[in-house]
Amino acid sequence: MNLIIRWLVFTLAILITAYLLPGVEVNTFFTAFVTALVLGLVNTFIKPIIVILTLPLNILSLGLFTLVINALLIMLVGRIVPDFFVDGFLWALLFSIILTIINWALSLIFNSEN
Repeated sequence: MNLIIRWLVFTLAILITAYLLPGVEVNTFFTAFVTALVLGLVNTFIKPIIVILTLPLNILSLGLFTLVINALLIMLVGRIVPDFFVDGFLWALLFSIILTIINWALSLIFNSEN
């Protein structure tokens, strides 16, 4: 049950972030729901491999290259999920940063109820 609640919170965070950024478009709630699923799977399975492969570059950039990896993975999800559009790298980077902040804030709100 906790997993479903976290998935719904992440879906809500995607909807809010897409509403705030004109360069990101999510057409329906179902699209945001699928985007949350695909983004979660990509972050679980693909992101660790990429982070390990780019570890020297990540160390040299003091971890800032992780932001680039996140933006590229969001662009990948934009190619995979129909009706989820990201207008370019900078919008993906902003989406990544704002999505993290909103997801964190919503997680605080929903976890405080437990």
